[in-house]
Amino acid sequence: MSSAVAPILEVEGLSKHFGRFVALNKVTARFQPHKLSAIIGPNGAGKSTFFNVVSGAFAPTEGRLKFKGRDITGLAQHQFARIGIAKSFQITNVFKQLSAHENVRVAVQMRHARYELLRPRAAMRELSDRASELLARVGLAGLRDRAAADLAHGQQRALEVAMALAAEPELLLMDEPTAGMSPEETVVMMDLITALAAERSVIIVEHKMKLVMGICERLLVLHHGEFLAEGTPEEIKANADVRRVYLGQG
Repeated sequence: MSSAVAPILEVEGLSKHFGRFVALNKVTARFQPHKLSAIIGPNGAGKSTFFNVVSGAFAPTEGRLKFKGRDITGLAQHQFARIGIAKSFQITNVFKQLSAHENVRVAVQMRHARYELLRPRAAMRELSDRASELLARVGLAGLRDRAAADLAHGQQRALEVAMALAAEPELLLMDEPTAGMSPEETVVMMDLITALAAERSVIIVEHKMKLVMGICERLLVLHHGEFLAEGTPEEIKANADVRRVYLGQG
């Protein structure tokens, strides 16, 4: 009997067309549970399209998408969080006028109390306490009462991660998590991602090669919307095709 661990996410022959333009072309890959993986590739490689398909934002033109062995191809985007997949976008998506704590509490409430309009005071306290826990988890406990609009960019990204964690995901998808960050903010975010990956499966789309190589266990390389290579950082570094189309650029 095989002792291989079943993948948490599988893509089989995944394609996405926009009119005549083929953004993804028959990409097949497996992502193992409890691993920190990355989707990398040069500009125009199809990374963002891949992220949007596996997060439910885009339905694939062809191919299948499976989560924990279940076919979720074509599932409505809002259902992804319910089955255990959460996402953090490249463009920060928070309620700027609300405080950090209020942002997370709303996210927690959406997870636990979507259909309960009238809640006992004790239940609301539980939601508030959970929001506080999540803020502490991403290093924002001391900024709970600050309006999201007044947070630094890196802090807003951390806040969005806390909101994603409110869904209690088994798989966290992150699109360019360090985009627009200072070097100091980048270090903080990558430390957070590494810590989160110790608790759940994490897949990031990231163009900063050195960061990805330093923390990820598995890399999937795309080029012109097609699968180019897959492997450990060491295997990717040694891959002649990857060096030709990516590592050797610039």
